[in-house]
Amino acid sequence: MQHHETMPLVPVSHARGAWLFDTDGKRYLDAISSWWVNLFGHANARINAALKDQLDMLEHAMLAGFTHEPVVALSEQLAARTNHVLGHCFYASDGASAVEIALKMSFHFWRNSGQAGKQEFICLQNSYHGETVGALAVTDVQLFRDAYGPMLQRAHVVATPDARDARDGESAADVARRAAGALETLLQERAGRIAAVIVEPLVQCAAGMAMHDPAYLSEVRALCDRYEVHLIADEIAVGCGRTGTFFACEQATHQNGTVWPDFLCLSKGISGGYLPLSLVMTRGTIYQAFYDTDTRRGFLHSHSYTGNPLACRAALATLSIFEEDDVLARNRVRAERLTQALAPLAGHPHVRHFRQRGMIWAFDAVIDDASKAATFARRFFTAALDQELLLRPIGRTVYLMPPYILGDEEIDLLAGRTKAVFEQVVGA
Repeated sequence: MQHHETMPLVPVSHARGAWLFDTDGKRYLDAISSWWVNLFGHANARINAALKDQLDMLEHAMLAGFTHEPVVALSEQLAARTNHVLGHCFYASDGASAVEIALKMSFHFWRNSGQAGKQEFICLQNSYHGETVGALAVTDVQLFRDAYGPMLQRAHVVATPDARDARDGESAADVARRAAGALETLLQERAGRIAAVIVEPLVQCAAGMAMHDPAYLSEVRALCDRYEVHLIADEIAVGCGRTGTFFACEQATHQNGTVWPDFLCLSKGISGGYLPLSLVMTRGTIYQAFYDTDTRRGFLHSHSYTGNPLACRAALATLSIFEEDDVLARNRVRAERLTQALAPLAGHPHVRHFRQRGMIWAFDAVIDDASKAATFARRFFTAALDQELLLRPIGRTVYLMPPYILGDEEIDLLAGRTKAVFEQVVGA
């Protein structure tokens, strides 16, 4: 709040494609997809048309004793993308709520299954899963722990598989296996008490875009099977094509097949950045544990705007764009182009750990001056705005998560100006 007394808020007037425009007509390339949600650009004609059509039919109806075509179609399409392994969807409005649902559903499943002692959860070091009370319990961020710790039922925290933690001679896969070993030790110690492990597959975004090898997911899936523990995949930020596959979990294998979790959380990009929508996908065995005449065995959770028709139509339009435009294949070409354009930064003397996964790029700034390091993110954000860029570092990590529509000119502009801003801020 005090910061904005000297750095006024940017008053956004309108947006088109990858660009935001303020009330003075200045433009900003939205290089972080407005906090990772806007996949196909602002004011996308196809998503706009779907919403305008839906407005004339049904804007909202409660999803209790009622249903509607958009929510049924969306559920069926998403289930098909998992080969119907995850055949059931539970809807909410935001990512933190989806995490809460997955945690509650796992907890309640074990009680219904006669294993009421399974009440504990495991999360990764530096993990972030949202800021509601349940989600904060599996979030390993010191600031939140200090502020709200007494309210939380704290989870166990295990080593991150962050590839930046590689020891001499170690590969990213070695780090993943070492972290999985630490997880197994805890599962052995707390046998019969752990309900679920929650993971952001492939990239821990709020931890500074900490990327890990898919081997970690394979190892964790095997451990969860061995110790009868649920695996929750928080794909709120990393799903919907962001890591290169529609679901990040698809890049890992287990027993010669894809690693599928027991619960998969989606939000952010699923509606193309248009409307709040989240959901939890789960297996038939989980669903059956709640299928009972006794209300107390039913899953106890609800949201007024659950399965909102407008949000679901936006999501259906988003899925249609993926299919019609062969987005995942086009993104591979686009990602290679941007990675090449960023090569001068990758080799910069003040840059460490340049990394890329799908449509996510990140690198860490090397700053010796402690006072400058402490203000790096704010100074970078301000300097980027002057260069028509919306970039918002996490600590000393600069990251790019642009929408999936950038053309070559926009890619060159983004790469060139990011380098110029970086050199200005670090004083190179």
